[in-house]
Amino acid sequence: MLFRSGSANRTDPAWSHALDTAPPDDDRPELALPVADLTLDARGHHCPVPTLRLRRALEGLKAGQTVCLLADDPMARIDVPHFVSQADHVLLDSRDLGGWRAFVVRKLG
Repeated sequence: MLFRSGSANRTDPAWSHALDTAPPDDDRPELALPVADLTLDARGHHCPVPTLRLRRALEGLKAGQTVCLLADDPMARIDVPHFVSQADHVLLDSRDLGGWRAFVVRKLG
């Protein structure tokens, strides 16, 4: 699932799906979805799908833009940082959001 962060809010179904592990009124900052130009939901998919979707999403972004990848595959913790470094992008954030992870990547060049 792809959605632009500017169009997502707490009433948007894509936003509530992205936060389905935290109640809507939960204001704990550690469970907040990181801010990015594009959010890519790859939860429920296993290796190598999250990383492949991240690669495709980055191809469509301009240099300097960011993508937030949501993944619950345990291998994403290893695969995503490896892919990002090999592809010469920057991993800005990686956080555990209760059963799944959010990775924020900035596209370079």
